Amino acid sequence: MLDIIWTKCLKGDRKAQFQLYQLLSKKMYAVCIRYAPNEAAAKDILQLGFIKVFQKCHYFENKGSLEGWIRKIMVNTAIENHRKNNLSYLEPVDEQHHTIPSTDSSQDNLLYNDLLTLIKSLPIGYRTIFNLYAIEGYSHREIAEMLSISEGNSKSQLSRARQWLKDKLLKMEDLEI
Repeated sequence: MLDIIWTKCLKGDRKAQFQLYQLLSKKMYAVCIRYAPNEAAAKDILQLGFIKVFQKCHYFENKGSLEGWIRKIMVNTAIENHRKNNLSYLEPVDEQHHTIPSTDSSQDNLLYNDLLTLIKSLPIGYRTIFNLYAIEGYSHREIAEMLSISEGNSKSQLSRARQWLKDKLLKMEDLEI
């Protein structure tokens, strides 16, 4: 079904483009929200990303999955959005962020949504690098090139992001006891 819709998209069929959007927008929004400072920005990234998908549809070479190609466009659109808005990827460790209480009373079982909420609450620089490395699977070299920073900065920000998450998780556990 996706192949049929995509073939029609390549021909500029607006109904097929809408179908593709309907089919993949929730998954791609989940990608966008991980990089965006808020929901409105994530929606903007999603819209811009799909515009690029339809404008550049002829560049997809059927190597790998279509969904993976679209996902990469969404990530690159998010990074472009950060650059356009002059968001910094280098952030000092800041202890003013609020602890997010877990919705689960069990010490041993942190719910998936709790973890996502924690990741979303990371400072934007940490979150971007954490997502690119830990979730998208990019290397520090690739991240450095994408964000115009050094590999060392990428590694440092990832380390700080991990420490930030660890500290918040420990605080959450203390609240549950």
